[in-house]
Formats: sequence, structure tokens, C-alpha cells
Amino acid sequence: MLMAKWSKFLSKDTALLKTSEIRDLLKLTEGKNVISLAGGLPDPSTFPAEDIKNITDYVLQNYASRALQYSATAGIPELRKELVNLSSQRGITGINENNIFVTVGSQEALFILFNIFVDPGDHVFVEMPSYLAALNILRARNPQFHGIPLTEKGPDLDKFEEELRRLKAEGKSPKLLYIIPTAQNPGGTTLDMEGRKRVLELASQYDFLIVEDDAYGFLVFEGESPAPIKALDKEGRVIYTGTFSKILAPGFRLGWIVADEEIIHNVELYKQNVDLHTPSFTQFIAAEAIKRNVIQNNIPKVRQLYREKRDVMLQAIEEYFPKDASWSKPVGGMFVFAWLPEKIDALNMLPKALERGVAYVPGSSFYYDYSGRNTMRLNFSFPPKEKLVEGIRILGQVIKEELA
Repeated sequence: MLMAKWSKFLSKDTALLKTSEIRDLLKLTEGKNVISLAGGLPDPSTFPAEDIKNITDYVLQNYASRALQYSATAGIPELRKELVNLSSQRGITGINENNIFVTVGSQEALFILFNIFVDPGDHVFVEMPSYLAALNILRARNPQFHGIPLTEKGPDLDKFEEELRRLKAEGKSPKLLYIIPTAQNPGGTTLDMEGRKRVLELASQYDFLIVEDDAYGFLVFEGESPAPIKALDKEGRVIYTGTFSKILAPGFRLGWIVADEEIIHNVELYKQNVDLHTPSFTQFIAAEAIKRNVIQNNIPKVRQLYREKRDVMLQAIEEYFPKDASWSKPVGGMFVFAWLPEKIDALNMLPKALERGVAYVPGSSFYYDYSGRNTMRLNFSFPPKEKLVEGIRILGQVIKEELA
């Protein structure tokens, strides 16, 4: 435990900052013989290392004076142009470079967006469960949270509409919905096209913004990946975020925003005061990777591998978890979310699992109100297949002992 030597100097806002349980677990398991089902790490075999090496040489030979220099806050023109093309592959059309903003991972995108839009007390809607790092940024903004329960088909839109009606009756206005409609993290659900249209209609009717997190849109491995909500957006009220972490390499720390130009302008003002701009060098590499179809050609391999790993994990869960547990069957992404019998507290159980050499993320952090104590998120993208089976087998034993 760190001594609170300097706490009297800290701003009041720091009291609202929450640690990321995922980052803490990564620290805890680093260098140890632990099967980690905790982080959202891509399988390193999916990194196109040889292509990246060739592109890096090309960039240094041809663009060194710009790639190693400061660059524009919104991103280098080459990458923004390529991101217009990449967006069209997800069905987002009618945009140009001025609608694109390059960030340090989609994490920075969410940080900037929530900071420029959310004031304390604002009414903000999130799925239950939802991405914990996004929730942590939002918690620091101190809004009024409204949770939308997750069903097998995505967020419960009837409950969502009911809550919107209730707010309106009380004379209150919603500000923003944060949603992950495709291969949701952590729930693994995907909202169908009808649901996406309805979300957009509700946003228009009740006048709120949508922040659409599409981290896994390219990683749907069963059926077609539905077009993002942004692809249906005629009013400019959807702000879309994407990331290179899942389709190229997380070490590049590259993400992007697609939004109305007025919103992009405000994002730019904010980022100038955070870190001036996203690293030029990695932007040049990413632009060239799209241009040469490195990403597009690599995606089918990633999908195939993750589909196989998901199946290995689901089969192991079926075999080793107690029969009264339930779990998601994701059509994409990297995670299975499990609901254990009510009497289990997954947070309290974690040290026992770690002792036996398995890590997972307790599910309560994925709920804005820290409910969902009997849930856990399990990652299948990173561990080798045999470790997935072994990890689930051990975890199944720990859960059964806890029940006994």
C-alpha cells in the first residue's frame, strides 16, 4: 500500500478516478506461470510482423522527414484518406477526411469524447454490462447513469425506451448513449439491423448523441458483420470510434473517430491540450498497411483463428462449468461472458483462482453500479488452445468448490 504522502495536494477530481482491474491483473500475472483469461490481448501470431518490417523500411526511406516530425493534431492526411476507404468497408459512406480524427487508440477517443460532452449530473445511458475502461472514464465525469440490461440479442431496447419516456415525463433530457453494438465487450452480443435502426430513431426522437464503439466490427467470424449504426446516420448524431489494436497491432496505439465536422473541431481543440497529436511514425505505417491491403488480407486469418479458439473455450465451459451457470456465445470479438450461480462472488473468488494459476476479470467492474457480482469475463484470443482448455478446467474446479 502506498503512503498517502501527497494526497493533500491532489485535485478533488482524482477521487473519481478508478483503477482498471484488467491492467491490475496484467501487472499481477506478468512473468508468472498463470493462464491469463483476463486481458483483451490479440494472439501475437496474427501480427503481420514481416509486412510491418517492410513498410517501416519503406516509410523511413521515403517519408523520414515527416514520419519522425511533429504532425497535424487531427492526423496525417495519408491516414485520414485511407480511413475514409476503410470506413466504407464497414458501410460508412458520404464522409471525407474532415470527418476523420486519429487518436492514441480508441481509448483516447473515448476519453476525449466523454470529456467534451459529459458534465456532472448529465443523463448517460450504458449497457449492463459494458466496457469497463469506458465506464471508468465516465465515472470520473460523475454523470447520472442509466443502465440498459443486455439480452442474448443485445441491449433490451424496450427497457431503454421505457426509461427514456420516464425521464421525459420528469422533464429531464438524456445526453448520450454509449453502445458497443457488434461483438459487445464483455457480453459478446450483436444487435441486429432492426435494433440499430430503432436505437437511431430513439436518438432522434429524444435528442441525444450516440457514441458507437466498433472495436470488433472487423472481427465477426460467424455470418456477416452488420453495418454500424453510423452507416445509417443521416443527422450526424452518431460518433463512431474504431481501433487498429485488434486488426493490426495494439502496440501502435492507434484509433480513430468518425464524426460531424463540428464535433471533430472540438475533439481537435481538446487533444491539442492533451498530447498535441498522435505519433506520426505509426500513422505512416498504418496508412501504408491499409493501402497495401495488409490489414484487409490479414482479417480472414484472424477471424478463422478466433472462431476456432472460441469454439475450444465454449466446449471446455460446457464440459467443466456447473450446469446452472450460463454464458454468452459470441459471433465475434475476443470474449465469453459467464453468469455463475447467484451465491458466487467472482471478485472474492479471484485470489483462489490465481493461486491455482488462472486469471479472469470479475464481471462487477463491467456494471456501472458494480452489480453483477456473480459474473466473469473470459478471454479466448490470447492463450494457446491447450491452455484455454486447462484454464477452464481449473476454473470449473474452483467454481464447484466455491459452490460446495
